[in-house]
Amino acid sequence: MNSNNYQRLLALADEVFGYKDDPSQINVNQEVREKLIKMHSSTLSEFDDGKGPIAWVLLIPTTHDLMMDFLNCKITELELFELTPLDVVYNALYMCSALVLEEHRRKGIVKRLTLEAIKDICYTYPIQSLFVWSFSKEGDIAAEKIAQSAGLPLLKRQK
Repeated sequence: MNSNNYQRLLALADEVFGYKDDPSQINVNQEVREKLIKMHSSTLSEFDDGKGPIAWVLLIPTTHDLMMDFLNCKITELELFELTPLDVVYNALYMCSALVLEEHRRKGIVKRLTLEAIKDICYTYPIQSLFVWSFSKEGDIAAEKIAQSAGLPLLKRQK
């Protein structure tokens, strides 16, 4: 693995989301990764161009009620993750984050990764809607295109 790309993706995540300075956001550590994989094997996606990772996508399946609490700002992103139980039937999917290194943007990598993961998760669970908390105009546009391609309604949390 090209650790330079890995470090660049970590730096990009911090730059875009500022998760290190915001305890209400998810910080993806080993414990979080393990729970995500228990939720579904397609929650974490990575694209490696042979020189190391150049894109990451994180999706979190959850329940409709928790989705609504999050969208209505009753719970934080971290609480959404922590309150989402294991071994239940999920019917909502949070498009948590998508990152791609700058020189690889606008090639459809994130869209392709996300749609593949959504398809896999929908095969296991009856997902009825996608939801997002966009941090950028580009993220908002990408989420809309992905939802349209997936044929699922998209709900948005306002900042």
